[in-house]
Amino acid sequence: MTRYLGVDLGTKRVGVALSDPSGILASPLATFAHRSLREDAAHVAGLCAAHGVERVVVGWPRNMDGSLGPAARQAEAFAARLRADTGLSVELWDERLSTVAADRAMIRGGVRREARREARDRIAAAMVLQSRLDALDAPRAERGSSDA
Repeated sequence: MTRYLGVDLGTKRVGVALSDPSGILASPLATFAHRSLREDAAHVAGLCAAHGVERVVVGWPRNMDGSLGPAARQAEAFAARLRADTGLSVELWDERLSTVAADRAMIRGGVRREARREARDRIAAAMVLQSRLDALDAPRAERGSSDA
């Protein structure tokens, strides 16, 4: 069983999500203020150690045409720093529109604007992480359905 941590980097805040111990379900964990690459990586490394995380998924905010802009480069640098600092497996995962999807889900749920601002990044992190976990599970589900 592998536990995953998902990270959504923002210019003001960093959202973090955690999988269940079996690596199937992602849940929002925390939001903290963005400081610097070094400080953010250290904070995430501490969360990984505290929760027994083995793999980290960092949201990779590519442009809609698939190209890489400054935010994607920042995610790449963060992932490299976290990988070097922790020795953990750290991968980038496409996060296009995850923050928009998080906002829409909270609006549908009746969450007030101030509460949405506070929760947006950790919910986006959970959506990114869940997307990755679902992709990991897809081959297992296909194998299971062909056995029936």
